[in-house]
Amino acid sequence: MINNYKNIYFLGIGGIGMSSLAFYFINEKKYVAGYDKVNSNITKLLSNKGAKVHYKDDVINIPSEFLNNIETLIVYTPAISKSNKEFKFFKENGFRILKRSELLGLISQNKFCIAVAGTHGKTTTSSILSHILYENNISFTSFIGGISENYDSNLLQNGNDIVLVEADEFDRSFHTLFPNIACVTSVDPDHLDIYNSKEKLDSAFTQFVDNIKSKGVLFSNEKTFLGGISYGFSSKCEYFISNYSNSKSSSFFNINYNGISVDSVKFNMPGKHNALNALAAFAIGKELNIDDKSIINSLSTFLGVKRRFSYALRSPKIIIDDYAHHPSEIKAVYETVKDLYPNKTNTAIFQPHLYSRTRDFIDEFASILSKFHTVLILDIYPARELPINGVDANWLLSKITSKVKKNVKLHDLDKEIYDCKMKINLTLGAGDIGSKAIKIKKQLLEYAI
Repeated sequence: MINNYKNIYFLGIGGIGMSSLAFYFINEKKYVAGYDKVNSNITKLLSNKGAKVHYKDDVINIPSEFLNNIETLIVYTPAISKSNKEFKFFKENGFRILKRSELLGLISQNKFCIAVAGTHGKTTTSSILSHILYENNISFTSFIGGISENYDSNLLQNGNDIVLVEADEFDRSFHTLFPNIACVTSVDPDHLDIYNSKEKLDSAFTQFVDNIKSKGVLFSNEKTFLGGISYGFSSKCEYFISNYSNSKSSSFFNINYNGISVDSVKFNMPGKHNALNALAAFAIGKELNIDDKSIINSLSTFLGVKRRFSYALRSPKIIIDDYAHHPSEIKAVYETVKDLYPNKTNTAIFQPHLYSRTRDFIDEFASILSKFHTVLILDIYPARELPINGVDANWLLSKITSKVKKNVKLHDLDKEIYDCKMKINLTLGAGDIGSKAIKIKKQLLEYAI
């Protein structure tokens, strides 16, 4: 069906998931265009690759060749408002319109599909697995929900026998996938604006598992076990980690399975949560008949994922940038920092993502953030949402018990970090704080001169 279309038009083309599809279709020699409200490094790169990208929602900006409803397929992200002028135009004029997840389902339906799901950990796990496949010359295409440090890309292609995708639980998107191999890294309460309850979220993951093809394989984290092959730190798991230790930039551990111990594994991301992501990728690699030594060599050369415990600066201050936007994710970052730097003071600079998520987990956010010595809270990044009365940065700040805490503006962040006396500074959140971290690094270096 997709091959029938000459043109692919993306509403929200700059999103991390949408852009990987856009890059894919550019490589497939389709004509690609789209709208995004933000001019970013990703949209600039898409433009350099030949995509026609604009930033004002107006039908007049749609390239003329994309106005043919026979030749043009429309793809949108759920973050796009139904009041979007271009979306309404396409809907009213008989265009075929697909959600991003539906398109991923179509791409993968006749391929051997590996789907990595989970409220946390799926981006890192799929990135590690992509690197393992690439290093071992496996024919595959992967759509990654982050930028791989090894390849500086969210799309990795080395053939098309296997399609590796992140199975996104938002808006039940992962129900469009019917994988041969699936992995569930975690199932913590999230997206309650969509699901309303933890029970409904659990049910959605159960449906995802039920979609696994006949004779397919499921790998489940022991903490959220949904059946299949278990992995974790417990020796009761079919794949488990022992002898774990941390350094400033790496983890070291043994991997155990089927009575075999693979010793002294080096993985270039600190934190037990990242070691588990590596373990899941190892287990899937074994299912694909890749030998131990080859997988371990790949783990040792994996450089990480941007905004997943990424060192933006190591001197004069340490700045660590992380996508953590959920209390469980912030907790994992905090525990890793305390393990690596037990005697150093720290600052959490947090940009809450979504009014609804802030409301739903206000006490959990406050509890984990209060463990940091200093807390700087940015205004809530609204993404797709309108404000909710009473839900703002000051409400969250009022519940935090750290001795030093304040609400700061994004444009003042470099000066705030420079003035802050804390040695370890963490920029956390899923909004535009990530792009700011790069500018902060540059500015702090200029201050230091």
